[in-house]
Amino acid sequence: MGKFNSITLGRKNKQLPLYENVRITDIGAEGKAIARYEGMVIFTTLAVPGDLVDLQVTRKKNKYQEAKVIKIHENSPDRVPAFCEHFEVCGGCTLQYLPYEKQLYYKQKQVVDQLTRIGRIELPEIMPIIGSANSTFYRNKLEFTFSHRRWLTEEEVKSGEQFDDMPVVGFHVQGMFDKVMDVKKCWLQPDPSNEIRNSVKEYALAHELDFFNLKSKTGFLRNLIIRNTVSGELMVILSFFKEDKKEREALLDFLFEKFPGITSLLYVINEKGNDTLTDQEILTYKGRDYIVEEMEGLKFRIGPKSFFQTNSLQAYKLYKVAREFAGLTGKEVVYDLYTGTGTIANFVAKNARKVIGIEYVPEAIEDAVINSNFNGITNTVFYAGDMKDILTENFILENGRPDVIITDPPRAGMSIEVVQAILKALPDRIVYVSCNPATQARDLSLLNEAYKVTKVQPVDMFPQTHHVENVVLMERAK
Repeated sequence: MGKFNSITLGRKNKQLPLYENVRITDIGAEGKAIARYEGMVIFTTLAVPGDLVDLQVTRKKNKYQEAKVIKIHENSPDRVPAFCEHFEVCGGCTLQYLPYEKQLYYKQKQVVDQLTRIGRIELPEIMPIIGSANSTFYRNKLEFTFSHRRWLTEEEVKSGEQFDDMPVVGFHVQGMFDKVMDVKKCWLQPDPSNEIRNSVKEYALAHELDFFNLKSKTGFLRNLIIRNTVSGELMVILSFFKEDKKEREALLDFLFEKFPGITSLLYVINEKGNDTLTDQEILTYKGRDYIVEEMEGLKFRIGPKSFFQTNSLQAYKLYKVAREFAGLTGKEVVYDLYTGTGTIANFVAKNARKVIGIEYVPEAIEDAVINSNFNGITNTVFYAGDMKDILTENFILENGRPDVIITDPPRAGMSIEVVQAILKALPDRIVYVSCNPATQARDLSLLNEAYKVTKVQPVDMFPQTHHVENVVLMERAK
């Protein structure tokens, strides 16, 4: 098992153990590596099953412990070098040490484990996970933060050196709202994303523009958002903390001249304490105020506030699975719960008699209506409001009993009221799309009184991360 030592940490001289020569055995929920020591489960990061490591415990609970790897004695045969120089600091792509086929293996295992352990219901054989054709440069949206002061690594602080390249545009350090790490190259979004970010930084430094101070809430440059489509359309949004018309226009003109492929160049003056833009007026400087993504001839308008799956190619595969599971013949009434901007609703509309989309964000519903009109789709209807308040017996009487319900809730899953409303509506089939198999499993167990799970299809939307989507078909028990 390995040698055990104990060291002293913390203000109260609390003893936290050091475990030596411990073998990593598995990958669990949230991509955390798992080891066991004398029957105790230990969760850690930056480790691969098969690694032989020393673990310094950082947190003790009754049933498990958390630890960090302080030394690797033996590399797992599955371990590969991380390709991103920011890997261990960024915290975004936590599975980089595993080859992609192994990432898929553990994501599939995560789905199986959570559905069986939490759901505790009878399951069919789970279909092999659908991998992503691109395991890097697959995202269509990234957001970067300007900061007047670069976050220094622990090694840099200990070195005692002076660092002059302090203003940065990059990502927040994991768990630290006021710390931003510099990003030279991000492997998540295709070109020209990196070139745009680096060019903005170079221009800002050359023209002595103030980078935002996240603590004192001062400065000029605040955020940079880059969105793209498969067809090559490009949206760039610059967020400023205060208005300076001369400097703002000069920077925006520089961007548009240097990157003529920009379809939509937008800006916002955000003087709030937080970075969210949902309540802000985003203004068009050059080009259109939207970009267009396309699937099977359908065109989806994506505005600066629109939600769209961040892996466009995998989203297409995901929607095809949902449509196939729905088993539509053209005669069905379909309810699309948590419809967002109506992407799934519009995608399945040609195969249904009528699609009713419900979403609690009014702005998203406006996008859904626009997308239906944009594509000449006339058999969709959209409602904005709280799901549990809208999905009533009167609503069902007015819109027709659903033959199929497609539901794609947020990570928290569905509320008990929504589950009960679905059970009252009693559709023939339920297609449950989830970004969190744990909460999906909980909801499936609640629906199990009237339905049987007949198909399960995991889909990997986010390579290099622990996240996995899962599509489940439930059919009414006979």
